[in-house]
Amino acid sequence: MTHDSERPAERVTRRKFLLASGAVGAAGLAGCTGGGDDSTDTPEPADGGSSGDGESADGDSSGDGSSSDGSSGDSNGPSLLTGEGSSTVYPIANKGASYWNGNAPPSDGEYWGSNDEGSVPGWSEIETDMHLADYFASQYGFEPTEERSNPPYRATIGLSHSGTGCEAVTNGLVDIGNSSGPITAELGWSEEKAEEEVVDHVLGRDGQPVVVSKDIYDAGITQLTGEQIRQIYQDEVTNWSELGGPDKEIFCIGRAVGSGTDTSFRLNMLGDAEAEMPGVDTRQGQNQGVAQLVRQNEGAIAYMALAFTGDQVQPIGIEFEGTLYETSRDAENTIFDSEYPLNRDLHMYTQITEDTPNGTDNREGAFCRMFLTEFGQQVFVEDNNYIPLPTSDVESELEKLPETA
Repeated sequence: MTHDSERPAERVTRRKFLLASGAVGAAGLAGCTGGGDDSTDTPEPADGGSSGDGESADGDSSGDGSSSDGSSGDSNGPSLLTGEGSSTVYPIANKGASYWNGNAPPSDGEYWGSNDEGSVPGWSEIETDMHLADYFASQYGFEPTEERSNPPYRATIGLSHSGTGCEAVTNGLVDIGNSSGPITAELGWSEEKAEEEVVDHVLGRDGQPVVVSKDIYDAGITQLTGEQIRQIYQDEVTNWSELGGPDKEIFCIGRAVGSGTDTSFRLNMLGDAEAEMPGVDTRQGQNQGVAQLVRQNEGAIAYMALAFTGDQVQPIGIEFEGTLYETSRDAENTIFDSEYPLNRDLHMYTQITEDTPNGTDNREGAFCRMFLTEFGQQVFVEDNNYIPLPTSDVESELEKLPETA
């Protein structure tokens, strides 16, 4: 096995870009496939391509020059809402942007739900005859358009890494930085600095699984202990036969240094966000690439986001200190439980500035509020195979948002 000589302190590269040049990334309108199978390979942003959703009048993707309510300060209305970062958060955020930009009327039960039996859960809490984005934006004083595919302002979500997303939002390059790891670990900040610089909006959780290739799962490796996984990534165990499996060399896959998935795994599994992992044979930038490697290689093991698992990328049970956390939601202890040691929050960070001293402008507030409803937790979080927030956590997150009109 090769040695993993990269350190998280070396991981973050400064990305300077403008939306006008198309470098923000994948289209918010691209939508998102559902989680839970191998069809979750969300397309990566094309080089030089952008969403084509439009932009603010001055071509500024960051919203600089806009007022604290997120309006562009001219007759063209609110500026484009931009975000980028974690490929783990991407299925949630991008699906949300797709729904937002579609601005479906309430009569469209596929997107907005209906009051009929079998409707999208959560409709009962939202009594409105407004289009979807119109409904949430109007709570912050934005004029509804009453037109499908024409929201009060558009949203676009780019795909990169957690560290990159955190840097982008703190440098004012995007409005929202998506991260599957805490910004303190991603950028090496103290808790005090983070509280001064950003607001942390948690929209859901990921029961971060460890997965193996189908040949290994079929050979009987359906669970491991936390210590066995640690030994694999520390290069102390190199063949599946040492763990009761077939005589095959272990192909050990890691996420790119700088991804929140990598940071969280090192922190939660190895006890240190900067822990060395000399057992890693190769690294991949996004969860999509990890899933593809696991499908294409025998003897593989990897850690990734739950939304990208499937029949060919099997999550395994993990035993920690005598408790086995299984992959079925019906088990007594599961990877979906808050007690599961690899469970992690999924973050959308917004920046505290002179114009937005509370750290969240009205555009960002309306967009985030959409996720913090029963409807949003079902459609954007649980339907992507992530873990909805308990009611008490949703209430705490809503308190971080600007007051509604």
